Amino acid sequence: MSNNLDPLSNPLNIQTIKEIDNLDLPIMHKHHVRILAHCLEILKIINIDNSFEYQNKNPLREWCDNQSKKFDDKKFSDLFYYQLESTSKKLSTFSKKIGKNINDLKIDDLVLLVEQS
Repeated sequence: MSNNLDPLSNPLNIQTIKEIDNLDLPIMHKHHVRILAHCLEILKIINIDNSFEYQNKNPLREWCDNQSKKFDDKKFSDLFYYQLESTSKKLSTFSKKIGKNINDLKIDDLVLLVEQS
């Protein structure tokens, strides 16, 4: 993992990345936890940014479209949206199952989710 992480392009902070890297899990499980944590942080960002401008719109779709503008690639936006939406549903279902709000999920919760998959 690079030490030169751009905080504007990576919603995971270095502490979270190190925490995941230090887990006693197989590499594929760590990767899955990292992906879930990344998506969770994006969902939190979207929730925080869910202002008046997103009213009557799909904030996740809008966020993905805004991200794809950096690459001028509509297919990227569609794929990114599909993946985030799918992960959002998975995290939401899991958080309800364990009696937590999705925004309160922690790394330990994501590990549990990965181990149950």
